[in-house]
Amino acid sequence: MSFMKSLAKVLATTALVSSGSAAMSAEIAVIGGSNDDAFWNIIKKGIDDATPAVVANGGTVTYLRLVNYDNFAPDVVQLIRTAISMEVDGLVIPNWVPEAEDPAIKDAIAAGIKVILMNAGGADKARELGAINYVGSDEYVAGVAGGEYFGTAGKKNVLCVNTLPGAANTEARCKGVVDGMTGKGGTAAQLPLPTTSFGDATAVAEAIKAELLKDDTIDGIITLSAGDAHRAAIAVDQAGKTGVAMLGSFDMNQAGLDRIKAGTQGFAIDKQPYLQSYLAVSLLAANIDFGTDLPVFPVLTGPGIVDASNIDATLAGVSLGAR
Repeated sequence: MSFMKSLAKVLATTALVSSGSAAMSAEIAVIGGSNDDAFWNIIKKGIDDATPAVVANGGTVTYLRLVNYDNFAPDVVQLIRTAISMEVDGLVIPNWVPEAEDPAIKDAIAAGIKVILMNAGGADKARELGAINYVGSDEYVAGVAGGEYFGTAGKKNVLCVNTLPGAANTEARCKGVVDGMTGKGGTAAQLPLPTTSFGDATAVAEAIKAELLKDDTIDGIITLSAGDAHRAAIAVDQAGKTGVAMLGSFDMNQAGLDRIKAGTQGFAIDKQPYLQSYLAVSLLAANIDFGTDLPVFPVLTGPGIVDASNIDATLAGVSLGAR
């Protein structure tokens, strides 16, 4: 930390103490996804809502967003390096690409910056790197919740559609679904699709329809994204399985919520991105300012199940930009 910044901190702290506050004026940077990514706009809502408390204690929150995902890993690392150069006190960062990000995150911690992993990375990675916590969802736990939901609903044979087979998070989701269903006395299997089908709506829908027509016992389908759920809904309809094969998804979008409201999709598993950023910024600022800490590690924001029982409350949250 530079001499001028150190001096400014001392002066700010003295002023705050004289007015009855002992805050340390935490300066925090948060790294997130691009502006055209709807998921990360919900993250921004959480950051925006947490920021006033940080500012009230004399601190700042700077949101460093990727412009796009064309040069993903190098751009994320550059944002971490930018945060280090800003001499922030705290950094909230998703650990999307560990092999690329880990060295930069370690450099941030070595520079005296306190780090919370958010959204991606998990508790084990947070411990490994020396971050003070992980705020987000555990993909395996979320998968188990999905499998148990199907089982509780009386489903016996569930297909987990994986459009990115081999990725650690998608494999963990499907494994959780299988284990959750097994625990409820049912069966489940993963349908790994070729990577060439990723983002190809027709290819995904046709692959799911083919499985439904091939195996008449399949009575549940779960996709690993909200977008793939739309393709699965088309496949279920075209295979004549509407009302027989329950559809579920990880994550959610407006189309999926509309299907839940209409009764053509059973549920969505929500990792609650608003809470991820709101809690991560709040916890990090409080740790820096006041030395507070939580005995809870990690801080899980999911899985939250959205179904007919809470769809109206969820839609209300969507209208406010927080779901």
